[in-house]
Amino acid sequence: MHFVEAKSLLSRWNGMNLYRGCVHGCVYCDSRSSCYRFTHPFEDVEVKQNAPQLLERALRTRSKACMISTGSMSDPYQPCEAELGLTHRCLEIIERYGFGASVITKSDLVLRDIDLFDSINRKSKSVLQMTLTVSDESLSRILEPNVCTGARRYAVLREFQRRRIPTVVWMTPLLPFLTDTEENVRRILDWCFDAGVKGIVCFGAGLTLREGNREYYYRALDRHFPGLSEDYRKRYADAYEVLSPDHTALMRLFHAECEKHGVLHDPEACFRCIAAMPGETAQLSLFDA
Repeated sequence: MHFVEAKSLLSRWNGMNLYRGCVHGCVYCDSRSSCYRFTHPFEDVEVKQNAPQLLERALRTRSKACMISTGSMSDPYQPCEAELGLTHRCLEIIERYGFGASVITKSDLVLRDIDLFDSINRKSKSVLQMTLTVSDESLSRILEPNVCTGARRYAVLREFQRRRIPTVVWMTPLLPFLTDTEENVRRILDWCFDAGVKGIVCFGAGLTLREGNREYYYRALDRHFPGLSEDYRKRYADAYEVLSPDHTALMRLFHAECEKHGVLHDPEACFRCIAAMPGETAQLSLFDA
């Protein structure tokens, strides 16, 4: 990893990335795409060491509280966070100034900060968003080699449920010929419903591939599933959206089960509820239940 002094932190949508790059090694990671213009190797994590100072400066001048989010590009709980604590310090600042917090992660390190999430949620609102796409333990260790497995993430969701902290799951991507099975989808949905998640974000039974992450993904397929990358090339060529042959049936199953269990399943509806502060929308009743 290497350290930088960032000039700014919060985006116009109040999102922030405290780290740039990741060592989780997920074979499908879109953040590797060339369009994001990384000037350093993806695994050489860039640390915005002055992020807490920039965040405090920004929140101190705000007249109205809002949700502050992190994790859309780089996991805020990757291994270096255990030592550096940037995410922890930023959550402390968010809690101190009465703002809301939402994080997207795959790591059980988030449990370290569960008391902070609890305090923020009692004062304002906090939401844990967790990516959960692979239910098979052995397959998870291949596809997401340097982070805890799906079963462990399910256990994390249960811990947040016990604290009544709202959770949302990202059930994406679903990899054609690997995780695009009814068995995998049903097991993930069972975990989600048992853990009381408020919404599930799923953009379809498939993934996106573009320059940068496509090449990395195919090299991983060649290592672990010889011949599969050739099947991808023949079927999808250079398509950006790579949908499973079973996309229609799997999405029908997904939406029907979410409706049955009263779980939000339209991505935009999930995002609106995550972003809204208490009292801003009637849909928040789902998060307050």
